[in-house]
Amino acid sequence: MATRCTCTASLAVFALIAALLIAFYTAGSGVTCSAVSLTVVTVLVSLWLWSLRRRNGGTDRRVCVLVLGDIGRSPRMQYHALSLSKHGYNVTFVGFLDTKPHQDVLREEKISIVPIIEVKGVRGNWKHGGPKILTYVTKVILQCLQLLHVLLKMETQSHILMQNPPGLPSIAVAWLVCVLRGSRFVIDWHNYGYTVMALSHGQTHPLVRLAKWYEHFFGPLATHNLCVTNAMKVDLQKNWGIKATTLYDRPASIFRETPLKLQHELFMRLAKAYPQFQSKESEEVEVQVERTVFSVCDLAGDTVTLRTERPALLLSSTSWTEDEDFSVLLTALEEYEGFIGGGASLPSLVCVITGKGPQKEHYRKLIDSLHLEHVKICTPWLEAEDYPVLLGSADLGVCLHKSSSGLDLPMKVVDMFGCCLPVCAIHFNCLHELVKHEENGLIFRDSRELAEQLKSLLSEFPGSGGRLGVFRRNLRTSRGQRWDDNWDQNVLPLISAP
Repeated sequence: MATRCTCTASLAVFALIAALLIAFYTAGSGVTCSAVSLTVVTVLVSLWLWSLRRRNGGTDRRVCVLVLGDIGRSPRMQYHALSLSKHGYNVTFVGFLDTKPHQDVLREEKISIVPIIEVKGVRGNWKHGGPKILTYVTKVILQCLQLLHVLLKMETQSHILMQNPPGLPSIAVAWLVCVLRGSRFVIDWHNYGYTVMALSHGQTHPLVRLAKWYEHFFGPLATHNLCVTNAMKVDLQKNWGIKATTLYDRPASIFRETPLKLQHELFMRLAKAYPQFQSKESEEVEVQVERTVFSVCDLAGDTVTLRTERPALLLSSTSWTEDEDFSVLLTALEEYEGFIGGGASLPSLVCVITGKGPQKEHYRKLIDSLHLEHVKICTPWLEAEDYPVLLGSADLGVCLHKSSSGLDLPMKVVDMFGCCLPVCAIHFNCLHELVKHEENGLIFRDSRELAEQLKSLLSEFPGSGGRLGVFRRNLRTSRGQRWDDNWDQNVLPLISAP
Protein backbone atom coordinates (compact mmCIF):
# COMPACT_ATOMS: atom_id res chain seq x y z
CA MET A 1 0.00 0.00 0.00
CA ALA A 2 2.86 2.37 0.84
CA THR A 3 4.45 1.66 -2.53
CA ARG A 4 1.16 2.39 -4.32
CA CYS A 5 0.86 5.73 -2.50
CA THR A 6 4.47 6.64 -3.31
CA CYS A 7 3.89 5.87 -6.97
CA THR A 8 0.72 7.92 -7.08
CA ALA A 9 2.37 10.85 -5.33
CA SER A 10 5.33 10.80 -7.71
CA LEU A 11 3.03 10.70 -10.71
CA ALA A 12 0.86 13.49 -9.38
CA VAL A 13 3.84 15.77 -8.81
CA PHE A 14 5.17 15.05 -12.28
CA ALA A 15 1.79 15.68 -13.88
CA LEU A 16 1.27 18.90 -11.94
CA ILE A 17 4.61 20.34 -13.04
CA ALA A 18 3.96 19.39 -16.65
CA ALA A 19 0.48 20.89 -16.59
CA LEU A 20 1.65 24.16 -15.04
CA LEU A 21 4.48 24.57 -17.54
CA ILE A 22 2.27 23.93 -20.53
CA ALA A 23 -0.48 26.15 -19.16
CA PHE A 24 1.96 29.00 -18.62
CA TYR A 25 3.47 28.82 -22.09
CA THR A 26 0.16 28.35 -23.89
CA ALA A 27 -1.38 31.40 -22.26
CA GLY A 28 -3.06 33.54 -24.84
CA SER A 29 -3.29 30.75 -27.39
CA GLY A 30 -6.95 30.03 -26.71
CA VAL A 31 -6.26 26.89 -24.73
CA THR A 32 -7.35 27.15 -21.10
CA CYS A 33 -5.05 26.20 -18.26
CA SER A 34 -7.59 23.84 -16.76
CA ALA A 35 -8.05 22.03 -20.05
CA VAL A 36 -4.31 21.54 -20.51
CA SER A 37 -3.83 20.43 -16.92
CA LEU A 38 -6.72 18.00 -17.13
CA THR A 39 -5.36 16.53 -20.37
CA VAL A 40 -1.84 15.97 -19.00
CA VAL A 41 -3.08 14.46 -15.73
CA THR A 42 -5.52 12.22 -17.55
CA VAL A 43 -2.84 10.92 -19.92
CA LEU A 44 -0.32 10.20 -17.18
CA VAL A 45 -2.81 8.53 -14.84
CA SER A 46 -4.09 6.42 -17.73
CA LEU A 47 -0.54 5.32 -18.48
CA TRP A 48 0.00 4.41 -14.82
CA LEU A 49 -3.18 2.33 -14.67
CA TRP A 50 -2.19 0.70 -17.95
CA SER A 51 1.22 -0.18 -16.51
CA LEU A 52 -0.43 -1.85 -13.52
CA ARG A 53 -2.54 -4.03 -15.83
CA ARG A 54 0.56 -5.08 -17.75
CA ARG A 55 2.49 -6.26 -14.70
CA ASN A 56 3.24 -9.93 -14.89
CA GLY A 57 5.77 -12.48 -13.78
CA GLY A 58 8.93 -13.65 -15.50
CA THR A 59 10.64 -10.27 -15.61
CA ASP A 60 14.04 -11.62 -14.51
CA ARG A 61 15.23 -12.22 -18.08
CA ARG A 62 14.02 -8.93 -19.58
CA VAL A 63 16.12 -5.76 -19.67
CA CYS A 64 15.43 -2.42 -21.35
CA VAL A 65 18.50 -0.65 -22.77
CA LEU A 66 17.66 3.04 -23.20
CA VAL A 67 19.55 5.79 -25.00
CA LEU A 68 18.00 9.17 -25.79
CA GLY A 69 20.13 9.33 -28.90
CA ASP A 70 20.98 7.49 -32.09
CA ILE A 71 21.35 3.75 -31.44
CA GLY A 72 23.66 3.38 -34.45
CA ARG A 73 26.06 5.93 -32.98
CA SER A 74 25.96 4.49 -29.45
CA PRO A 75 28.44 1.61 -29.64
CA ARG A 76 28.77 1.09 -25.88
CA MET A 77 25.01 0.64 -25.51
CA GLN A 78 24.98 -1.75 -28.46
CA TYR A 79 27.67 -3.76 -26.68
CA HIS A 80 25.53 -3.80 -23.51
CA ALA A 81 22.60 -5.16 -25.50
CA LEU A 82 24.71 -7.87 -27.14
CA SER A 83 26.27 -8.92 -23.82
CA LEU A 84 22.85 -9.18 -22.19
CA SER A 85 21.52 -11.28 -25.07
CA LYS A 86 24.51 -13.62 -24.90
CA HIS A 87 23.57 -14.37 -21.30
CA GLY A 88 19.98 -15.20 -22.21
CA TYR A 89 18.31 -11.87 -21.49
CA ASN A 90 15.59 -10.55 -23.79
CA VAL A 91 16.57 -6.98 -24.57
CA THR A 92 14.29 -4.14 -25.58
CA PHE A 93 16.57 -1.52 -27.13
CA VAL A 94 14.97 1.95 -27.08
CA GLY A 95 16.47 4.92 -28.91
CA PHE A 96 16.57 6.98 -32.11
CA LEU A 97 17.03 4.97 -35.29
CA ASP A 98 18.80 7.58 -37.43
CA THR A 99 21.65 5.32 -38.54
CA LYS A 100 21.76 1.56 -38.89
CA PRO A 101 23.02 -0.35 -35.83
CA HIS A 102 25.64 -3.04 -36.21
CA GLN A 103 24.54 -6.19 -37.99
CA ASP A 104 25.14 -8.28 -34.85
CA VAL A 105 22.48 -6.23 -33.07
CA LEU A 106 20.04 -6.50 -35.96
CA ARG A 107 20.56 -10.25 -36.31
CA GLU A 108 20.21 -11.12 -32.62
CA GLU A 109 16.77 -12.64 -32.00
CA LYS A 110 16.79 -11.69 -28.32
CA ILE A 111 17.20 -7.98 -29.13
CA SER A 112 14.14 -6.04 -30.26
CA ILE A 113 14.57 -2.40 -31.23
CA VAL A 114 11.83 0.05 -30.29
CA PRO A 115 12.51 3.31 -32.15
CA ILE A 116 11.58 6.67 -30.70
CA ILE A 117 11.73 10.03 -32.43
CA GLU A 118 13.56 13.18 -31.45
CA VAL A 119 10.75 15.50 -30.42
CA LYS A 120 10.69 19.08 -31.66
CA GLY A 121 9.24 21.63 -29.30
CA VAL A 122 6.35 23.97 -30.02
CA ARG A 123 7.41 27.34 -31.40
CA GLY A 124 5.80 30.52 -30.13
CA ASN A 125 5.44 33.90 -31.76
CA TRP A 126 6.92 36.27 -29.19
CA LYS A 127 9.70 38.65 -30.19
CA HIS A 128 11.80 38.73 -27.03
CA GLY A 129 13.15 35.28 -26.18
CA GLY A 130 9.83 33.53 -25.80
CA PRO A 131 10.16 31.04 -28.68
CA LYS A 132 13.45 29.52 -27.48
CA ILE A 133 12.16 28.97 -23.96
CA LEU A 134 8.82 27.64 -25.20
CA THR A 135 10.53 25.30 -27.64
CA TYR A 136 12.84 23.89 -24.99
CA VAL A 137 10.15 23.43 -22.32
CA THR A 138 7.63 21.82 -24.66
CA LYS A 139 10.34 19.59 -26.14
CA VAL A 140 11.18 18.24 -22.69
CA ILE A 141 7.54 17.67 -21.78
CA LEU A 142 6.65 15.99 -25.07
CA GLN A 143 9.76 13.81 -24.85
CA CYS A 144 8.69 12.81 -21.33
CA LEU A 145 5.26 11.78 -22.56
CA GLN A 146 6.71 9.79 -25.45
CA LEU A 147 9.15 7.94 -23.18
CA LEU A 148 6.44 7.22 -20.62
CA HIS A 149 4.22 5.82 -23.34
CA VAL A 150 6.98 3.59 -24.76
CA LEU A 151 8.33 2.35 -21.41
CA LEU A 152 4.93 1.66 -19.87
CA LYS A 153 3.60 0.00 -23.02
CA MET A 154 6.29 -2.69 -23.03
CA GLU A 155 6.28 -5.70 -20.76
CA THR A 156 7.69 -5.16 -17.29
CA GLN A 157 11.49 -5.26 -17.32
CA SER A 158 13.72 -6.41 -14.49
CA HIS A 159 16.11 -3.51 -15.22
CA ILE A 160 16.28 -0.32 -17.23
CA LEU A 161 19.89 0.34 -18.25
CA MET A 162 20.20 3.95 -19.41
CA GLN A 163 22.99 5.99 -20.96
CA ASN A 164 23.79 9.43 -19.57
CA PRO A 165 24.26 11.88 -21.22
CA PRO A 166 21.84 12.66 -22.68
CA GLY A 167 19.78 12.33 -19.51
CA LEU A 168 17.24 15.13 -19.70
CA PRO A 169 14.45 14.07 -19.37
CA SER A 170 15.17 10.33 -19.61
CA ILE A 171 16.69 9.90 -16.12
CA ALA A 172 13.55 11.16 -14.37
CA VAL A 173 11.22 9.21 -16.66
CA ALA A 174 13.18 5.96 -16.38
CA TRP A 175 13.33 6.30 -12.60
CA LEU A 176 9.59 6.96 -12.41
CA VAL A 177 8.81 3.91 -14.56
CA CYS A 178 11.08 1.76 -12.38
CA VAL A 179 9.21 2.97 -9.27
CA LEU A 180 5.84 2.28 -10.89
CA ARG A 181 6.77 -1.19 -12.09
CA GLY A 182 9.23 -2.41 -9.47
CA SER A 183 12.19 -2.51 -11.91
CA ARG A 184 15.79 -1.74 -11.06
CA PHE A 185 17.37 1.38 -12.52
CA VAL A 186 20.97 1.38 -13.80
CA ILE A 187 22.71 4.51 -15.14
CA ASP A 188 25.81 4.19 -17.32
CA TRP A 189 27.64 7.50 -16.86
CA HIS A 190 29.58 8.35 -20.03
CA ASN A 191 30.04 11.98 -18.97
CA TYR A 192 28.00 14.73 -17.29
CA GLY A 193 25.26 16.26 -19.39
CA TYR A 194 25.55 19.71 -17.85
CA THR A 195 29.26 19.98 -18.77
CA VAL A 196 28.40 19.17 -22.39
CA MET A 197 25.71 21.88 -22.37
CA ALA A 198 28.20 24.34 -20.86
CA LEU A 199 30.39 24.07 -23.98
CA SER A 200 27.81 26.02 -25.98
CA HIS A 201 25.93 27.95 -23.25
CA GLY A 202 28.58 28.69 -20.60
CA GLN A 203 28.78 27.50 -17.00
CA THR A 204 26.49 30.20 -15.59
CA HIS A 205 23.61 29.79 -18.04
CA PRO A 206 20.32 29.02 -16.23
CA LEU A 207 19.74 25.89 -18.34
CA VAL A 208 23.21 24.57 -17.45
CA ARG A 209 22.61 25.21 -13.76
CA LEU A 210 19.22 23.51 -14.00
CA ALA A 211 20.77 20.51 -15.79
CA LYS A 212 23.43 20.21 -13.10
CA TRP A 213 20.80 20.24 -10.33
CA TYR A 214 18.75 17.72 -12.30
CA GLU A 215 21.61 15.23 -12.61
CA HIS A 216 22.63 15.73 -8.97
CA PHE A 217 19.06 15.12 -7.82
CA PHE A 218 18.07 12.12 -9.95
CA GLY A 219 21.48 10.44 -10.36
CA PRO A 220 21.64 9.07 -6.78
CA LEU A 221 18.17 7.50 -7.19
CA ALA A 222 19.54 4.74 -9.46
CA THR A 223 19.89 1.23 -8.06
CA HIS A 224 23.32 0.78 -9.67
CA ASN A 225 25.71 3.10 -11.47
CA LEU A 226 28.42 2.40 -14.03
CA CYS A 227 31.07 4.87 -15.22
CA VAL A 228 33.86 4.96 -17.78
CA THR A 229 36.94 5.98 -15.71
CA ASN A 230 38.29 5.71 -12.21
CA ALA A 231 38.51 9.51 -12.13
CA MET A 232 34.74 9.71 -12.72
CA LYS A 233 34.16 7.01 -10.08
CA VAL A 234 35.99 9.13 -7.51
CA ASP A 235 34.15 12.30 -8.55
CA LEU A 236 30.74 10.62 -8.39
CA GLN A 237 31.47 9.38 -4.89
CA LYS A 238 32.99 12.62 -3.62
CA ASN A 239 30.69 15.21 -5.14
CA TRP A 240 27.49 13.30 -5.93
CA GLY A 241 27.32 10.66 -3.21
CA ILE A 242 27.08 7.96 -5.89
CA LYS A 243 28.90 4.65 -5.62
CA ALA A 244 29.72 3.54 -9.16
CA THR A 245 31.45 0.58 -10.80
CA THR A 246 34.14 1.46 -13.35
CA LEU A 247 33.48 -0.27 -16.65
CA TYR A 248 36.28 0.76 -18.96
CA ASP A 249 35.42 0.80 -22.62
CA ARG A 250 37.05 -2.19 -24.27
CA PRO A 251 37.17 -3.01 -27.97
CA ALA A 252 34.71 -5.54 -29.28
CA SER A 253 36.07 -8.54 -31.17
CA ILE A 254 35.29 -6.86 -34.51
CA PHE A 255 38.14 -4.39 -33.90
CA ARG A 256 41.36 -6.04 -35.06
CA GLU A 257 44.06 -5.61 -37.68
CA THR A 258 42.54 -6.02 -41.13
CA PRO A 259 43.88 -8.65 -43.56
CA LEU A 260 45.23 -7.24 -46.82
CA LYS A 261 42.44 -8.71 -48.94
CA LEU A 262 39.74 -7.02 -46.84
CA GLN A 263 41.72 -3.77 -46.89
CA HIS A 264 41.79 -3.80 -50.68
CA GLU A 265 38.08 -4.61 -50.96
CA LEU A 266 37.24 -1.64 -48.71
CA PHE A 267 39.61 0.67 -50.59
CA MET A 268 37.95 -0.35 -53.86
CA ARG A 269 34.50 0.44 -52.48
CA LEU A 270 35.63 3.81 -51.14
CA ALA A 271 37.41 4.65 -54.42
CA LYS A 272 34.03 4.64 -56.19
CA ALA A 273 32.91 7.64 -54.13
CA TYR A 274 36.13 9.29 -52.95
CA PRO A 275 38.92 10.18 -55.40
CA GLN A 276 41.43 10.21 -52.53
CA PHE A 277 41.39 6.38 -52.71
CA GLN A 278 41.67 6.11 -56.49
CA SER A 279 44.86 4.98 -58.17
CA LYS A 280 46.80 7.75 -59.88
CA GLU A 281 47.64 5.61 -62.91
CA SER A 282 45.49 6.09 -65.98
CA GLU A 283 43.22 3.24 -67.00
CA GLU A 284 45.23 0.58 -68.82
CA VAL A 285 44.49 -2.78 -70.35
CA GLU A 286 45.57 -4.60 -67.18
CA VAL A 287 42.26 -6.36 -66.82
CA GLN A 288 43.79 -8.80 -64.36
CA VAL A 289 44.90 -6.06 -61.94
CA GLU A 290 42.92 -3.84 -59.56
CA ARG A 291 44.59 -0.77 -58.12
CA THR A 292 43.88 1.78 -55.43
CA VAL A 293 46.20 4.46 -54.16
CA PHE A 294 47.14 2.07 -51.33
CA SER A 295 46.94 -1.45 -52.77
CA VAL A 296 47.28 -3.65 -55.81
CA CYS A 297 45.37 -6.90 -56.39
CA ASP A 298 46.50 -9.49 -58.92
CA LEU A 299 43.15 -11.01 -59.86
CA ALA A 300 44.78 -13.97 -61.59
CA GLY A 301 46.63 -15.06 -58.48
CA ASP A 302 44.16 -13.47 -56.03
CA THR A 303 47.01 -11.78 -54.17
CA VAL A 304 47.03 -8.32 -52.61
CA THR A 305 50.08 -6.19 -51.87
CA LEU A 306 50.46 -2.73 -50.41
CA ARG A 307 52.19 -0.25 -52.67
CA THR A 308 55.62 0.85 -51.50
CA GLU A 309 54.99 4.40 -52.71
CA ARG A 310 51.56 4.62 -51.07
CA PRO A 311 50.56 7.59 -48.90
CA ALA A 312 50.15 7.12 -45.16
CA LEU A 313 46.53 6.60 -44.07
CA LEU A 314 45.67 8.93 -41.19
CA LEU A 315 42.32 8.32 -39.49
CA SER A 316 40.19 10.30 -37.09
CA SER A 317 36.54 9.90 -36.13
CA THR A 318 34.24 12.45 -34.58
CA SER A 319 30.68 13.46 -33.78
CA TRP A 320 31.53 16.97 -35.00
CA THR A 321 30.62 18.61 -31.69
CA GLU A 322 32.05 21.43 -29.59
CA ASP A 323 34.29 19.14 -27.53
CA GLU A 324 36.48 18.44 -30.59
CA ASP A 325 38.30 21.34 -32.25
CA PHE A 326 39.27 20.02 -35.68
CA SER A 327 41.01 23.26 -36.60
CA VAL A 328 43.89 21.83 -34.54
CA LEU A 329 44.26 18.92 -36.97
CA LEU A 330 43.76 21.07 -40.07
CA THR A 331 46.47 23.49 -38.94
CA ALA A 332 48.81 20.59 -38.19
CA LEU A 333 48.20 19.18 -41.68
CA GLU A 334 49.08 22.56 -43.20
CA GLU A 335 52.34 22.52 -41.23
CA TYR A 336 52.99 18.94 -42.39
CA GLU A 337 52.52 20.13 -45.97
CA GLY A 338 55.08 22.82 -45.21
CA PHE A 339 57.58 20.22 -44.00
CA ILE A 340 57.36 18.42 -47.36
CA GLY A 341 57.56 21.69 -49.26
CA GLY A 342 60.69 22.51 -47.29
CA GLY A 343 62.40 19.32 -48.45
CA ALA A 344 61.59 16.86 -45.65
CA SER A 345 61.48 13.22 -46.75
CA LEU A 346 57.93 12.40 -45.70
CA PRO A 347 55.09 10.44 -47.30
CA SER A 348 51.98 12.06 -48.67
CA LEU A 349 48.90 11.72 -46.46
CA VAL A 350 45.33 10.67 -46.97
CA CYS A 351 43.43 11.90 -43.92
CA VAL A 352 40.02 10.28 -43.39
CA ILE A 353 37.69 11.90 -40.86
CA THR A 354 34.56 9.82 -40.27
CA GLY A 355 31.33 10.67 -38.48
CA LYS A 356 28.21 12.82 -38.50
CA GLY A 357 27.35 15.84 -36.41
CA PRO A 358 26.25 19.47 -36.21
CA GLN A 359 29.59 21.08 -37.06
CA LYS A 360 30.49 18.89 -40.03
CA GLU A 361 29.50 21.44 -42.69
CA HIS A 362 31.46 24.16 -40.89
CA TYR A 363 34.64 22.10 -41.04
CA ARG A 364 34.01 20.87 -44.56
CA LYS A 365 34.06 24.50 -45.70
CA LEU A 366 37.37 24.99 -43.89
CA ILE A 367 38.76 21.86 -45.55
CA ASP A 368 37.63 23.05 -48.98
CA SER A 369 39.45 26.35 -48.42
CA LEU A 370 42.80 24.60 -47.88
CA HIS A 371 45.26 24.32 -50.75
CA LEU A 372 47.26 21.18 -50.03
CA GLU A 373 49.22 19.20 -52.59
CA HIS A 374 50.59 16.35 -50.50
CA VAL A 375 47.70 16.00 -48.03
CA LYS A 376 44.26 14.82 -49.14
CA ILE A 377 41.27 14.96 -46.77
CA CYS A 378 37.89 13.23 -47.05
CA THR A 379 34.97 13.02 -44.62
CA PRO A 380 32.93 9.89 -45.37
CA TRP A 381 30.15 8.35 -43.33
CA LEU A 382 30.90 4.63 -43.00
CA GLU A 383 28.56 1.73 -42.42
CA ALA A 384 28.99 0.09 -39.02
CA GLU A 385 30.65 -2.94 -40.63
CA ASP A 386 33.18 -0.85 -42.60
CA TYR A 387 34.41 1.33 -39.75
CA PRO A 388 36.46 -1.37 -37.92
CA VAL A 389 37.86 -2.54 -41.27
CA LEU A 390 39.12 0.98 -42.00
CA LEU A 391 40.57 1.34 -38.50
CA GLY A 392 42.41 -1.94 -38.96
CA SER A 393 43.81 -0.67 -42.27
CA ALA A 394 45.08 2.73 -41.08
CA ASP A 395 48.66 3.68 -40.26
CA LEU A 396 48.01 6.26 -37.51
CA GLY A 397 45.02 7.55 -35.57
CA VAL A 398 44.35 11.06 -34.31
CA CYS A 399 41.97 11.91 -31.47
CA LEU A 400 40.83 15.48 -30.77
CA HIS A 401 38.27 14.63 -28.07
CA LYS A 402 38.61 16.93 -25.07
CA SER A 403 36.34 15.78 -22.27
CA SER A 404 33.89 18.48 -21.18
CA SER A 405 34.18 17.16 -17.62
CA GLY A 406 37.76 15.93 -17.82
CA LEU A 407 36.49 12.59 -16.55
CA ASP A 408 35.58 10.46 -19.59
CA LEU A 409 37.72 8.72 -22.18
CA PRO A 410 37.27 8.63 -25.97
CA MET A 411 35.90 5.28 -27.10
CA LYS A 412 37.34 5.90 -30.56
CA VAL A 413 40.83 5.46 -29.09
CA VAL A 414 39.74 2.20 -27.44
CA ASP A 415 38.63 0.93 -30.85
CA MET A 416 41.88 2.10 -32.45
CA PHE A 417 43.90 0.23 -29.85
CA GLY A 418 41.79 -2.86 -30.52
CA CYS A 419 43.05 -2.62 -34.12
CA CYS A 420 46.65 -2.12 -32.85
CA LEU A 421 46.55 1.39 -34.33
CA PRO A 422 48.88 3.89 -32.60
CA VAL A 423 47.28 7.22 -31.68
CA CYS A 424 48.16 10.88 -31.30
CA ALA A 425 45.64 12.28 -28.79
CA ILE A 426 45.06 15.77 -27.43
CA HIS A 427 45.72 16.17 -23.72
CA PHE A 428 43.12 16.35 -20.96
CA ASN A 429 43.11 15.38 -17.29
CA CYS A 430 42.45 11.63 -17.18
CA LEU A 431 43.70 10.65 -20.65
CA HIS A 432 46.64 8.84 -19.05
CA GLU A 433 44.21 6.09 -17.99
CA LEU A 434 44.12 5.07 -21.65
CA VAL A 435 46.95 6.62 -23.71
CA LYS A 436 50.45 5.90 -22.41
CA HIS A 437 52.75 8.55 -23.85
CA GLU A 438 55.68 7.02 -25.78
CA GLU A 439 54.23 3.52 -25.26
CA ASN A 440 51.08 3.15 -27.34
CA GLY A 441 50.94 6.66 -28.77
CA LEU A 442 51.71 10.32 -28.16
CA ILE A 443 49.86 13.09 -26.35
CA PHE A 444 49.91 16.62 -27.77
CA ARG A 445 48.61 19.98 -26.58
CA ASP A 446 48.42 22.10 -29.76
CA SER A 447 48.62 21.94 -33.54
CA ARG A 448 52.35 22.63 -33.68
CA GLU A 449 53.13 19.72 -31.37
CA LEU A 450 50.83 17.46 -33.38
CA ALA A 451 52.56 18.45 -36.63
CA GLU A 452 55.96 17.60 -35.12
CA GLN A 453 54.63 14.25 -33.94
CA LEU A 454 53.30 13.42 -37.42
CA LYS A 455 56.68 14.32 -38.87
CA SER A 456 58.55 12.16 -36.36
CA LEU A 457 56.26 9.12 -36.54
CA LEU A 458 56.05 9.03 -40.34
CA SER A 459 59.70 9.78 -41.09
CA GLU A 460 60.47 6.11 -41.84
CA PHE A 461 57.13 5.23 -43.46
CA PRO A 462 56.32 2.70 -44.88
CA GLY A 463 59.03 0.87 -42.98
CA SER A 464 58.11 -0.81 -39.71
CA GLY A 465 61.01 0.69 -37.80
CA GLY A 466 60.92 3.86 -35.78
CA ARG A 467 58.53 4.83 -33.03
CA LEU A 468 55.39 4.13 -35.04
CA GLY A 469 56.44 0.52 -35.45
CA VAL A 470 57.38 0.27 -31.77
CA PHE A 471 53.98 1.56 -30.68
CA ARG A 472 52.18 -0.95 -32.92
CA ARG A 473 54.26 -3.82 -31.56
CA ASN A 474 53.54 -2.67 -28.01
CA LEU A 475 49.82 -2.70 -28.74
CA ARG A 476 50.05 -6.21 -30.15
CA THR A 477 51.79 -7.57 -27.05
CA SER A 478 49.83 -5.67 -24.39
CA ARG A 479 46.26 -6.41 -25.39
CA GLY A 480 44.07 -6.39 -22.31
CA GLN A 481 40.56 -7.65 -21.79
CA ARG A 482 38.07 -7.47 -24.60
CA TRP A 483 34.56 -6.13 -23.97
CA ASP A 484 32.92 -9.50 -23.26
CA ASP A 485 35.25 -10.51 -20.41
CA ASN A 486 35.21 -7.00 -18.97
CA TRP A 487 31.40 -6.88 -19.02
CA ASP A 488 31.02 -10.35 -17.51
CA GLN A 489 33.28 -9.35 -14.66
CA ASN A 490 31.79 -5.95 -13.83
CA VAL A 491 28.17 -5.78 -15.03
CA LEU A 492 26.77 -9.29 -15.05
CA PRO A 493 26.94 -9.62 -11.22
CA LEU A 494 24.88 -6.41 -10.88
CA ILE A 495 22.22 -7.52 -13.36
CA SER A 496 21.95 -11.10 -12.15
CA ALA A 497 21.93 -10.29 -8.40
CA PRO A 498 18.63 -11.26 -6.75
